[in-house]
Amino acid sequence: MRLREIQRLELPPSADMHVHLRQGQVMQLVVPQILKGGVDTVFVMPNLQPPITTVAQALEYKALLQAIEPKVHYLMSLYLHPSITPEVIAEAAAAGIAGVKLYPQGVTTNSESGVPANFLDAYSPVFAAMEKHDLVLNLHGEWPGPLSDRNISLEEAFLPELKKLHQKFPALRCVLEHCSTAAALDAVRSCGPTVAGTITAHHLYLTGDDSEVDPLAFCKPIPKTPLDRDALVRAVGSGDSKFFFGSDSAPHPLANKMNTQHGHPAPAGVFTQPFATQLVILALEGAIETGVLQEDQVTQDQLERFLSRSGRRFYKLPEPATEGGARIVLTRRGELIPKSITSADQTVEIGLSKSQSPVFSLSWQL
Repeated sequence: MRLREIQRLELPPSADMHVHLRQGQVMQLVVPQILKGGVDTVFVMPNLQPPITTVAQALEYKALLQAIEPKVHYLMSLYLHPSITPEVIAEAAAAGIAGVKLYPQGVTTNSESGVPANFLDAYSPVFAAMEKHDLVLNLHGEWPGPLSDRNISLEEAFLPELKKLHQKFPALRCVLEHCSTAAALDAVRSCGPTVAGTITAHHLYLTGDDSEVDPLAFCKPIPKTPLDRDALVRAVGSGDSKFFFGSDSAPHPLANKMNTQHGHPAPAGVFTQPFATQLVILALEGAIETGVLQEDQVTQDQLERFLSRSGRRFYKLPEPATEGGARIVLTRRGELIPKSITSADQTVEIGLSKSQSPVFSLSWQL
């Protein structure tokens, strides 16, 4: 398959195992964008205000999402917090909650209630219950502030904790989310089959230099060096089932994103949801053009594994139907990514990553 020459591509629906859908008006605008990006299954982050720390809150949030777009399958999660006990884990498993999200305290948007440095000891009973009930632990793998050595990235500072966690709970399914370094990829590979990693679309094309100058490219974890970006691209092209798609699409009102005057930092998050699948393909095309990947390293099978099959298998979800099921069809029609999406009443506008880039047009074949 010569990706850059293909005019029409048919794939199973993508499974996006890391999305931020927010609340209120932003939620109302963002949720309908999921299907536009070729995605029918999403793992929903719980870092709302206040965070989702009870099963009742998670189910209430799911009902709100389903009311907006019932065709999407929402995998719900809880926010790791002192109120999460082994009893809560048992309740969550019985209610169909898919996982628990671990945020180190203060590391990213709405992580103020996250875990302290001694989380492995503090939450061992919870991890043991998750192992028993087969819930997934989702890791925002960064150590903030003075806990990390400034000569290495915040992500690399976290990696020893991943290995200790896996050694203590080898049957606990863990996802190191939004891998941004070659070191993170190696750490996931060094662990057993219960440890996987997600890779975003934007980490396949952004570097730290982009994040420094463009508020719409600023996110956590910060994109790293070109060498790290290329390692991520090669991991996607490898077909390794330990890595699958999680966009970490994180919407913020455009006015907030662009208000960086007087040292005001842009909120962390890159918004890609309406073009989630297309941006992965665009990044792979770019990697072929620069020689990071060869044409024959991107096959139909590898695309399907990364975008759809590997994530579903890790979360023990049904495979997308090979015959008779929904498919997404991507066609080259000269479509460009717009600058933003806006609510019908014009009160909420969210800026898009890589605006004005040419992408496949996407439609659904049911």
